[in-house]
Amino acid sequence: MLDTAVHQGKRHKLVRELADKGIDSKTVLSAIAKVPRHWFFPKDFEHYAYRDDAFPIDFGQTISQPYTVAYQSELIDVTAGEKVLEIGTGSGYQAAVLLEMGLKLYSIEYVRPLLEQAAQRLKPYKNSVKLLNGDGSRGVPKYAPFDAILVTAGAPAVANELLKQLKIGGKLVIPVGETKENQRMHRYTRMSETKFHKEVLKPFRFVPLVGKSGWDSKGS
Repeated sequence: MLDTAVHQGKRHKLVRELADKGIDSKTVLSAIAKVPRHWFFPKDFEHYAYRDDAFPIDFGQTISQPYTVAYQSELIDVTAGEKVLEIGTGSGYQAAVLLEMGLKLYSIEYVRPLLEQAAQRLKPYKNSVKLLNGDGSRGVPKYAPFDAILVTAGAPAVANELLKQLKIGGKLVIPVGETKENQRMHRYTRMSETKFHKEVLKPFRFVPLVGKSGWDSKGS
């Protein structure tokens, strides 16, 4: 897969746009500068890759807006070597950004064909990521606890199972809303075995989280 000087120049322009929009983390911005976002697009549409916009992909999903990816990546507040769970692998782009941040990543996707596509794109990182197929709405207890959990789909509520899979000091970043169409970003920090600090942040729009603790359980 090609990554030309033109692609790289567009990425650096995108990084400057994200910094102007308030993304401060040099680690996050550096990671976005390194990931060829056009690799995660259908070939015929790669000219859209470096716009700060979401874009539809297969199976009714989207590749998130770069600002959203940067914002969530910044909110989890992690350092290289820490263990992170991503719920909703999607195209694999968010995963690639997390991997360029030097994280040990577990990523779970509900739709198997989507996961298989992402696995091909993430081959350069194969030794640093474990890809899983299944219902991520309740996390992955087998590999817990995590330093952070990042959810890339909108949830109707926050499942206790996710909170319990955080280490003390760990953070859960998840969009939550009363409808499938609109959410607010939430960040939970685990303060102790039983206490969590909750922050309700900016509004966003994500595809619905599916699974037993997602919208499937709401009958719609």
